[in-house]
Amino acid sequence: MSIQPPSDAATELAPTGVISATEPLPGDPAASPPPTWRTLPGLLTTGLVLFGIYGGIGAILLPMQIAMIDDANKVQNLAIVSTVSFVFTLFAQPIVGAISDRTRSRLGRRAPWMVSGALIGGILLLGMGFLDSVFWVGVFWVVIQVALNAVQGPLSAITPDRFARDKRGGASAMFGIGTQVGMTLGIMAAGVFAETMNLGLGYASFGIAIIVVTLVFVVVDRDWSSKEATVAPWSWKAFLAGFWRSPRRYPDFAWAFTARFALMLGYFVVVAMSFYMLTDYIGMSMVEASSATVMLTLISLVPTLAAIALSGWWSDRIGRRKVFIYVSSVVMAAGFIAPIVMPDMTGMIIMNVVNGIGFGLYMSVDAALMTEVLPDGGKDAARDLGILNIATNIPQALSAAIAGIIITALGGYAMLFVFGIVLTVAGAVATAPIKSVR
Repeated sequence: MSIQPPSDAATELAPTGVISATEPLPGDPAASPPPTWRTLPGLLTTGLVLFGIYGGIGAILLPMQIAMIDDANKVQNLAIVSTVSFVFTLFAQPIVGAISDRTRSRLGRRAPWMVSGALIGGILLLGMGFLDSVFWVGVFWVVIQVALNAVQGPLSAITPDRFARDKRGGASAMFGIGTQVGMTLGIMAAGVFAETMNLGLGYASFGIAIIVVTLVFVVVDRDWSSKEATVAPWSWKAFLAGFWRSPRRYPDFAWAFTARFALMLGYFVVVAMSFYMLTDYIGMSMVEASSATVMLTLISLVPTLAAIALSGWWSDRIGRRKVFIYVSSVVMAAGFIAPIVMPDMTGMIIMNVVNGIGFGLYMSVDAALMTEVLPDGGKDAARDLGILNIATNIPQALSAAIAGIIITALGGYAMLFVFGIVLTVAGAVATAPIKSVR
């Protein structure tokens, strides 16, 4: 594998057995094959396992492990671990994405980095559950998150690499279904391990799963070789400068980033404290809260999946994206009202069902919209999508810290829901100025 320019040789012929596509000319970006019948199931399965790890560990295993180590300081410690992780992983996706855009190997541009990230993250997950120090939990989680971002960044570029613009809603919906089902199954699996207090087996299971599915994906649905495609000579100045996308030159890109950032922060600042919300706001024990987390996730699953499938297909059919984001923001804001009015399990159930519909409407359409605001026709798709994914990573990473501040300084858990309402509406407002997408 190399990220330096090879000789100016002719591009390899496409392998047989795939739909015909135009070969890249010398000097053009390395091309990927069009989708086969294996591509959508591959996106679904890989997204399912990847976000199963995020969901299961983030919602149950990590907060439970930290609470078992130091219950009195669990909120602060979780916020510290999440914030440190954020600092180290902030630019992981765009950096790996940018390097993958330039990568020349027989496996193509994306596969080498996906495999490397899966192996590193998976191996470290095998030992995560045996740690009894918040410091070492934080160190392991930082490296694991960086590694998993090395899987997610190149994986997100497969949609613009291989799907036509008018088919990306469906492809994004498939990845979105994998994301939501994965988080649900991940939380369910983590709940089982939590009930038996076997965190080590839980972490190890997730580690093995990400290694296996990533290897299967890159082998079964192979990319074209990029080994013979040309690439510009390496320049640190050009590489670093590429991470700045001027809002004046690319306003739609900037507005898309802002809209995603606001909506994701409003959503995840509530989700980040869902486990502690059940213990401290509703009054459950840790074991009861783990079971309740699984139940709430299952309750929201069907409406979420239906909304994802409907919005992806419908937005492709009518050629519109923004209206779905407007509707999803209003629906999620309405969902956050329920636990304020009913601070009990009924309010939590209503919130999860309504937010499931809203977030489902948002997920697939947002992913498709992001591929349609990429600068320069998506020439550096992995890098630019990685930059846009920062608008998801920052809210996820900072949500626990921000939630901790709100809980301790602004009046408790009820203020989290108010914050969520304001930010999700702000996300819809920031979507309106985007002109290149209807």
